[in-house]
Amino acid sequence: MLQTMRSGAKYIWVIIAVLFVGGFLFYESSGLFGRGPNTTSTVVGSVNGREIPLRVWTQATQRREQEASQQVGRQLTLEEAAQVKQEVFDQLVTEILLEQEYARRGIGVTDAEVIQAARTSPPPELMRAPELQTNGQFDMEKYQRFLSSPMAREQGILAGLEGMYRAEIPREKLFEAVVSDIYVTDDQLWSIWRDTHDTAQVSSVAFTADLVPDSTIAVSDAELRQYYDTHHTELTRSGRALLSVVTIPRTISAADTAAALRHIQALRDSLAHGSTFAGLAKRESADSASAANGGSLGWGKAGRFVTEFEVAGWRLKPGQISEPVLSTFGYHLIRMDGRNGDSAQFSHILIKIQQTDSAAARTNAQADSLEKLAAQGETPAQFDRAAKVLGLKPVRIPVAEGAPAYLDGRKIPSISAWAFGGAHVGEASDLQDADSAYYLARLDSLTPGGLPAFEQAKPAVRRVLAERKALDALAPRARAFASQASTTSLETAATEAHLKVATSPRFTPTAYVPELGQMNEAVGAAFALPVGAISTPLTTGHAVFVFRVDRRVNADHDAWEKQKEQQRQQLLTTLRDQRVREYLDDLRQAASITDNRATIDAANHRATAT
Repeated sequence: MLQTMRSGAKYIWVIIAVLFVGGFLFYESSGLFGRGPNTTSTVVGSVNGREIPLRVWTQATQRREQEASQQVGRQLTLEEAAQVKQEVFDQLVTEILLEQEYARRGIGVTDAEVIQAARTSPPPELMRAPELQTNGQFDMEKYQRFLSSPMAREQGILAGLEGMYRAEIPREKLFEAVVSDIYVTDDQLWSIWRDTHDTAQVSSVAFTADLVPDSTIAVSDAELRQYYDTHHTELTRSGRALLSVVTIPRTISAADTAAALRHIQALRDSLAHGSTFAGLAKRESADSASAANGGSLGWGKAGRFVTEFEVAGWRLKPGQISEPVLSTFGYHLIRMDGRNGDSAQFSHILIKIQQTDSAAARTNAQADSLEKLAAQGETPAQFDRAAKVLGLKPVRIPVAEGAPAYLDGRKIPSISAWAFGGAHVGEASDLQDADSAYYLARLDSLTPGGLPAFEQAKPAVRRVLAERKALDALAPRARAFASQASTTSLETAATEAHLKVATSPRFTPTAYVPELGQMNEAVGAAFALPVGAISTPLTTGHAVFVFRVDRRVNADHDAWEKQKEQQRQQLLTTLRDQRVREYLDDLRQAASITDNRATIDAANHRATAT
């Protein structure tokens, strides 16, 4: 069978994720990738001396971007493309690190292991194939017969499976060795259960920094410098930019809404006359992700969709199709495919409300004019002249590096990534096309990210240290208050001190508690002190607290016993996944990794600009 699996077929029907980057790495010197504008010696990065050729990076990125674009049904924004590029680079690095670990540990894979895995562990893509189902369930006998068929060889599935298992089996062996010593005791399980099921309620009094006059707090330059030198991580900031943005909205009229309603009503009529829901969804639905699955949204509990969808969907009976339902996304036809208690499976067809052809033509014409007048302009004046000619009013917005740009609550695609991707101050972006509008931006200012200089950081550091000193100064007053509250009551002491008593909601040891914070000394004390006891002063967050435990309810041990084994398996899975992530992080930290992408991008930007 192994020879059959190796007989090459040119087209792979099943795209296996683990094969994606590994295949590029395996063929990096085969010459199959062709040539781009860069030379064959250009290197995008290296891992412990092993180079990642630019052609490998480029081809892998292009393919992943194409797949992602097909999934969302549109061209990727610059932010989405940047995320894909980062994921591909990270996966390239990880694959090389893993291959180096296999070699170091002597981990390999035999032909027999590949054959056994191929016969007994089909990938999910094949398990979902309709041709391999019997009565709606995957049929192992059909699958094994299919492996022996000429079709499997001709479609390249056998070659794909062999490649997948030759990559996956060593990975599984390595990860199994990494997690083999993980186990969970009953005491650990009970402690974790208590952390989410013990509850407490407290009444507290907060002594905040504003109770101390600023004039009494002095922070020296030496203290500022010491804090600055020892808190680089906390002080490091992402880049900041200020943009001017003009917008050409795709204004939706009543006629546009009526046209969308007529469209979806026609689809419902088509269903009544024999069209299949899945076929219409694939052809007509604007929700490309579910359309690829015939409109299916899968199983889930109530509350996962917008309110209008939820209300209409849960009124349906299995097999029933709704009337057109209007939500913020457009008009839906909803079908309930099945229901089990508080879970249900829905399918839908989405028709967005868009401009009619005539309205869209006017909007597009104005956008074309803006693009000709200002897109990729080099000077601020060019942007301003274009806005004035077209009667558009620029709006200034701040943008943080790594975060999308927003205007009036709407996300502007690609603008943020453009601003931090090599643009210079005064330059205008490309025209950006979004569902709701066209956008064009000018970069007005740019502050690089990183650790600010000491003089720049001093005001923020001073505020931190001043607050800490104020809280320290409040400690004697809080101790006196706690003593008085223990003698009288929390409420009496608070009234005399002109302070307020706040009562918390019931909370667990791991929950966030208004006023107190989360998983700190104060929250811990709420589960250690006797009910009715007054705490000593506890400094946490931005205040010194004195509180009283009003109520505590312990977790139900019998309820824990009933679910203990399920909890154990869930925790083992979590701990194993965490160990693997930590292991991979450690490999990456210990490795010598170079990343030349920024240099290459800057060179490409300069070449484009000249």
